[in-house]
Amino acid sequence: MCDRCGRPFVSPVALQSIQPLCRLCRANFFSFERARSFAVHNDALSQAITLLKYEEITLLGNWFAGRLAGLISTEPEKWGIDVVMPVPLHRERERERGYNQSYLIARPLAKALALPLEAKILIRTRSRPSTLLLSRTDRWRAVRGAYALREGQQVDNLRILLVDDVMTTGATLDSCARTLKQAGAAVVLGLTVARVVPEWTSLRRALRGRVGASVRNGGKKRNKQGPFGFFRKISVAGKANRARNGQPVEKRPSASAYDWAGWSYARP
Repeated sequence: MCDRCGRPFVSPVALQSIQPLCRLCRANFFSFERARSFAVHNDALSQAITLLKYEEITLLGNWFAGRLAGLISTEPEKWGIDVVMPVPLHRERERERGYNQSYLIARPLAKALALPLEAKILIRTRSRPSTLLLSRTDRWRAVRGAYALREGQQVDNLRILLVDDVMTTGATLDSCARTLKQAGAAVVLGLTVARVVPEWTSLRRALRGRVGASVRNGGKKRNKQGPFGFFRKISVAGKANRARNGQPVEKRPSASAYDWAGWSYARP
């Protein structure tokens, strides 16, 4: 695992070094000092994040926060933090959705760490393209210069922990970190629930195809509910309540919207 960005990789040379770094971090590709994720992005985790992101299952936010707090507790000397900050949504997207899923993770995490939560300092000034399936180049372009500090806010010499749901290419964390560093932040660290690793995604798709063939040929069916089935059941009631109260109910994306396999890692 890369000691800086947390990306799993295989390199006999890097493993022999005191601080193993992937090729991107050896070239100082990212603006943040360190990033970690609870787990590699997989089907079950994708379903859980979708429930949090589109159906406001706050219990999942608390659960994810507990896992991320556990990551910090294993290496406390590497996580000297002053404030916790969720990655912001554009105001139109947050108005449409009714909440920011990153905030639902960051709030209980800040409480668990006994640190202040700063959710109003960083803002997104440009909305994300409407299409869900973005190439890696499109993702970097979409977030380049898309964040700014709210007028009158300061981050001088602060050590900031950014919290988000998924780290795909690192473009979002990088853009936020770049903005905060330019405004005077001393250190920017990142924590996400899931980390997309393209090579692992391709392997998972291949294995899923084999399992599907086995089921069609008479093998045992898998549990469709998955490990987060409980949260999926209670989400139905929550969505109905929001609809009755006139609150926004954003449509979920299809499963294909979370398929990021095969992306390269060259900066656009």
